[in-house]
Amino acid sequence: MTINALMIGDVMGKPGRSAIKGLLPALRKELDVDLVVANAENATDGRGVSLKHAEELLSSGVDLLTSGNHIWDQKEIIPYLDSELPLLRPFNYPEGVPGRGSCIIQGVMVVNAMGRAFLPDTECPFRGMDRLLGQGETPKAVIVDFHAEASSEKVALGWYLDGQVSAVCGTHTHVPTADLRILPKGTAHVSDIGMTGPTNSIIGCEVEAVLSRFLTAMPKAMPVAEGPAILNAVLLQINDATGKSECIRRISRAWE
Repeated sequence: MTINALMIGDVMGKPGRSAIKGLLPALRKELDVDLVVANAENATDGRGVSLKHAEELLSSGVDLLTSGNHIWDQKEIIPYLDSELPLLRPFNYPEGVPGRGSCIIQGVMVVNAMGRAFLPDTECPFRGMDRLLGQGETPKAVIVDFHAEASSEKVALGWYLDGQVSAVCGTHTHVPTADLRILPKGTAHVSDIGMTGPTNSIIGCEVEAVLSRFLTAMPKAMPVAEGPAILNAVLLQINDATGKSECIRRISRAWE
């Protein structure tokens, strides 16, 4: 039997949430999706996710929300990280911080990990995955959302976990990469799923604001852009008996 899992890239502000709401219900039916995971760490004005916006995404057809370095930006969400709300933070934050970094949903273990290159200092995701996968019995199907800046680190974790997990899907940089593949031992990999957010933008932010920051080197707010959006995702087909991925393909849909 095959598990069809849709991994949606970083949801950026209102345009990203609108794209999810408008496109996901039909996509679930069209692609016969069993599980939808979306990275929501930019869902609220590009900085974290509020409870209201987390619930909006979940009511639109997302089963589980992952996050990254902006998970702490909306302070109101922090108490809910230890609740039943299906929202993960990177597992390799130090022990004792709120929330959890992995869960089992619909027979699939989903892990939220964060890289260390150009991001806050966290525990090693490589050694951390060794410990996490070694803790008791885990399902055959394991998907990792690796929220990281450096493509080299993302590719490295894919190779490191080849044969141990079903997929390593990169998030954070908002730019979809063309390196989708099944590694030799059955792990699907992509360096970055891409962003679900405004099309006419610079990684989701207003063009003029970002250009001004580059041209002047002065600090400047970078609001989320408005207008049409794109939903970027990858569809994983996983053999639930072996945990190996049989296919990974890109899904991109425009939303006006």
